[in-house]
Amino acid sequence: MIRPTLPFLAALLTLATPAQAVVGGSEAPGAALARSSVMVLSSRGGVCTGIVLARDVVLTAAHCAAPGAEHRVHFRDEQGEPVLLGVAARAVHPGYDAGAIAGRRRSIDLALLRTDTALPARFVPAALAEAPVAAGTPLTLGGYGVARPGDHRSTGTFRTATLPLVEPYGPSRILVWLKGASASGACEGDSGGPIAGAGGAVLAVTTWASGAGKGSEKSPCGGVSQGVLVAPQRAWIDRTTAGWGAAPRWE
Repeated sequence: MIRPTLPFLAALLTLATPAQAVVGGSEAPGAALARSSVMVLSSRGGVCTGIVLARDVVLTAAHCAAPGAEHRVHFRDEQGEPVLLGVAARAVHPGYDAGAIAGRRRSIDLALLRTDTALPARFVPAALAEAPVAAGTPLTLGGYGVARPGDHRSTGTFRTATLPLVEPYGPSRILVWLKGASASGACEGDSGGPIAGAGGAVLAVTTWASGAGKGSEKSPCGGVSQGVLVAPQRAWIDRTTAGWGAAPRWE
């Protein structure tokens, strides 16, 4: 457990008060997904979400944990006080390409973090899903990101939104896309968060979101939410976590 240093204190100061309503979603701090989720903070001020796979292992997006900055796993204790855990080991997927979106290239935007201190027992390791799902299937996206684009002080409350799976480019063996009828979905701070099926098992990790609307009404979030499927990356996940003495649960 670490006391906040100045770079991380700057990130913590954005996690102020809960907001009404992931964008277009609803607050769900007591949901099962929330008990399997933490925050990942960067010394550069970045805020992301992470998925608990073991008491000392967190799965997140690679762009949330790439080398070049210090990272901490953050949660609040039973008294509501902020807690920061140091990162003892980090593994970025070898298929991650930081310039993939701009260059329209393939990228596996995943990373695993091993904390230097175990998370409290109230955190429940998430189950990971291997079975594919069909277009139109409702999936639940969760994260600690902003409730409104640009409103960084609305970060820090776990929210969820249930959206149908869409396939704009045909079925993918790597990615999954979600899009609802109204402007809702992932936004700043939700990267690294869970995308889960009806049974609660995590199908994918949120990595990117597009804006909604047009012209002057266009918002930076609320369009398509994208995630990296975990099942195709099972060998890397299992191999990495085994090296740390952990074994994720698959369903």
